[in-house]
Amino acid sequence: MINIVVIGTGMFSTGRGTDKYGTVLPAIAEWMRYKEDQGKVVFVGTNGTHSNEAKLKADKLSKDNNVDFNVSFLPKNGVKDHEAYLSVIKELPKPACAIVVVPDHLHYEVTYNCLMQGLPVLVVKPLTPTVNEGMKLVKLAKEKSLYAAVEFHKRWDKANLMIRDRIRKGDLGELLYCWVEYSQRKSIPTEIFKDWADKTSILQYLGIHYVDLILFCTEAIPVRVMAIGQKKWLSKKGIDTFDSIQCSIEWQTKNSSKFTQTILTNWVDPESSTAMSDQKIKIVGTNGRFESDQKDRGIKINLDNANLEQPNPDYCMEYSVDKNIKEWRGYGIDSITSFLSDIEDINNNIVDIETLELSRPTFSKSLISTSVIEAAHKSLSSNNEWVNV
Repeated sequence: MINIVVIGTGMFSTGRGTDKYGTVLPAIAEWMRYKEDQGKVVFVGTNGTHSNEAKLKADKLSKDNNVDFNVSFLPKNGVKDHEAYLSVIKELPKPACAIVVVPDHLHYEVTYNCLMQGLPVLVVKPLTPTVNEGMKLVKLAKEKSLYAAVEFHKRWDKANLMIRDRIRKGDLGELLYCWVEYSQRKSIPTEIFKDWADKTSILQYLGIHYVDLILFCTEAIPVRVMAIGQKKWLSKKGIDTFDSIQCSIEWQTKNSSKFTQTILTNWVDPESSTAMSDQKIKIVGTNGRFESDQKDRGIKINLDNANLEQPNPDYCMEYSVDKNIKEWRGYGIDSITSFLSDIEDINNNIVDIETLELSRPTFSKSLISTSVIEAAHKSLSSNNEWVNV
């Protein structure tokens, strides 16, 4: 049995601002489905109105998916409390863990407080906006002997596992370059994240996924970074952040061979885009190339009175198993349930933290992607010069 506190009740956590359930809520429900001895689950935000909306979603999900789990939401309806989570993490019975789903600039403070209360932590990407903050969390987790990881769910995508296997087998030869394009709709910075879009960047919030993915697939180390950005449309809307950032990263492999990665990111795509995220990756080596369109998974849905959709069946989807049961499946689900299973295995002495360091996006491994983002931001503020990592 594990008690779980989820700090944050926004889009990724519960689907707020959308007609969906987010990713964290259905993942926990799915993990709890077959547990005979269920722990307590608490979702805690800062606004009781949002907590009440999340509760209604959880009730509907539980009914539609035929799964019961002990879940509660704080603060209470009508109450605003930015420190509500502090009492929860202090009072939650052990064994327990925390899933941190708050804006980027709050990652350090909230995660630090969770670790200080002896809670293993899964935090949404990035680990922290700065290396200094990240190093402090790495040190604290080690001092407390706590498992701590970042929710880099692209590591569980079957398409990306195929990339990793091809690279590790040497099928592509020596790597030459990697090209990534990753973008989202305008509603993300102007509606969903409007309260904190100016405190992050599209590269930090979104592009960092593909920094970690290259680390995961190649085991290379970033050497230097250069970035160029544009502030046009969002600044006219009163949001002081980049519409688009183009980032180049030079990586060095274990055998000292170097290759480059170019990441093109923006969050000003039209609302008529067929998916929330448009994402593609190409990796070219001396023996060939691997291309993956990670938006176009071969499915298109075109209905009366609705925009054309291209859903990703592999990320976080609800599937009917039979007439009475619907299950949530996908790499977004797997990332979160794997963390919960890892905590359970650690508690049962089946695996240790050192072993998980070899395969999971732990804090120490995730610090590498944070260092790339920090270097990119330095480049943006210094005439787009190359910055050593």
